[in-house]
Amino acid sequence: MAHARVSDTWERGSPYEQYVGRWSRRVAPPFLSWLGIPTGRKWLDVGCGTGALCAAIVDRCSPSSVAGVEPSEGFLRTAKENLADRAALHQGSATEIPLGDASVDVVVSGLVLNFVPDQRAALAEMVRVTGKGGTVAAYVWDYAGKMELMRFFWDAAVELDPDAAKLDEGVRFPLCRPDALETLFSDAGLGGVEVKPIDVPTPFSDFDDYWKPFLGGQGPAPAYTMSLDETARDRLRDRIRARMPIAADGSISLTARAWAARAAVKK
Repeated sequence: MAHARVSDTWERGSPYEQYVGRWSRRVAPPFLSWLGIPTGRKWLDVGCGTGALCAAIVDRCSPSSVAGVEPSEGFLRTAKENLADRAALHQGSATEIPLGDASVDVVVSGLVLNFVPDQRAALAEMVRVTGKGGTVAAYVWDYAGKMELMRFFWDAAVELDPDAAKLDEGVRFPLCRPDALETLFSDAGLGGVEVKPIDVPTPFSDFDDYWKPFLGGQGPAPAYTMSLDETARDRLRDRIRARMPIAADGSISLTARAWAARAAVKK
């Protein structure tokens, strides 16, 4: 099946929120509880996106300050609207963080590391800006396993279009497995590396609630969806719907798993 080039670009906040942003917000609280960071610390969120993790830090962790770094101008605009003056937001990348050495106590990153081409460089930058004894932590979706809203999508897409397999995040992002995540953190010279799963419910009121975010074009699966012609897109929609565990009232209850990692800076 011929289709246009599919991009990983994330630029517009609203479609992202409907697709995965709303579920990222559910991961943030248990992730922060697991970290157990004392109050009064300086935090940095790398790849802050629309500000979901920053907002959770402000609301739950009593930080002395929160900063966010994000390359996308569109996401930064949304984050500024969502956070107002509660966080200092900077345009920058995970491999070029615009902060000084040892300038924060905690660096976190949510659903970002797998999209960074040079993940080792990103970890090195995160370590650089963190003070001795500080914490570096991140989480990524379990694309190959229990990130069910995406697994239902890609399993159906590959049945209809075998070429879609090369776009499947479960194949493309080997980092998003516990052993690979642990190795990345250990190789960065961090100590006390721990990895754990965080599962959150992803309830949908009906199939349209599940399907419409894939028409927003933001992220690999929605971009693939919108690269199809209308007939192929309808076939994909119907194939996914046939596989879905739809309840008698039309609702759908799925689970989204994230793999989370944390470690201490030893420098």
